[in-house]
Amino acid sequence: MNLFSRGIIFRISLMLTMFVGLSSCSGMIYDDQGDCQPYYKVRFVYDTNLKFTDAFPAEVSAVTLYLVDPQTDRVVWRKTESGESLASGSYMMDVDVEPGRYTLLAWCGEGHQTSFRVNDAETVRGLQCRLHDRKPASGMLSEGSHVDSELKRLFHGLEYDVEFEKEQGVHIKTVRLIKDTNDLHIVLQHLSGNSLNHEDFTFTISGDNGLMDWDNSLLADEPLTYFAHSSYSGFAGVDVPDYTEPQSRYVTQVSAAVAHISTSRLTKNGNLKVNIYNKKGERIVSVPLIDYALLVRSHYKRPDGTPLTDQEYLDYQDDYSMVFFLDDQGRWMDSYIYINSWRVILQNADI
Repeated sequence: MNLFSRGIIFRISLMLTMFVGLSSCSGMIYDDQGDCQPYYKVRFVYDTNLKFTDAFPAEVSAVTLYLVDPQTDRVVWRKTESGESLASGSYMMDVDVEPGRYTLLAWCGEGHQTSFRVNDAETVRGLQCRLHDRKPASGMLSEGSHVDSELKRLFHGLEYDVEFEKEQGVHIKTVRLIKDTNDLHIVLQHLSGNSLNHEDFTFTISGDNGLMDWDNSLLADEPLTYFAHSSYSGFAGVDVPDYTEPQSRYVTQVSAAVAHISTSRLTKNGNLKVNIYNKKGERIVSVPLIDYALLVRSHYKRPDGTPLTDQEYLDYQDDYSMVFFLDDQGRWMDSYIYINSWRVILQNADI
């Protein structure tokens, strides 16, 4: 047999081999996998924020994903990953399960392993997340626990009844996250010109929002009091209306005390309160955090102009500021307040 004939036979054999391979994979070749099995990847998206862009690479540094059999509620697969790869902008988790339908549950962020702890459970209903950074009541507290640390970021994701196909190839699933940790910045200003020292005041948030169920709803918890994790004094400019002349305003420098507090998940039916005490232990400010936060919800809309619901606003917003003003008697001037830089006229201080 000459070389020409051998070459023809080789090419025919190669074509037959390729034909067999193509037939077994429904006419498709997956160079990165090398076989015809289905492969699954899960990507995580955090766009439930007021910039309406995916901030996952910038904000989420750790993920734990649970796959749950929706028929039995049993956890059939779990995996934790963290590190620089999550900030790449192209991160996806490889998932190794049999084809079928699954519920995807995720607890994410550095906080789910530090400030918070997730139960190690065999069923989905056991995957509760509890605020770990709590200390026994002491000092001015008679019950419950207190929190005085800056909470690490916590995120939750849940997708029901997701199909993992039998067909060969790479199948990508998506889990959208909601941020469960929030920061509140309280500014106390004295319009009389008297100086303020932050050490003369105690800033707190009181509530019972330290235990999240597997579906991110709040479970009954002990009373919690969040204290400021940092505070300081200074001076700030304030735009003050001149009520002696219509449309007249002036800007003045006033003394201010500032406090920063971290808190866990906020829900529209929550009963959290912002409290400020003076050095005598007298409570000079007490307002419902959720009700006041929602006073400015109408200023925030989706890019298409549609409004956010109450709970959506609390989920999308994670950074709140409140500015309170004291009169010359050291009492709160409860006629108005600044919330996230929006001036709100209070018709009823007992809202």
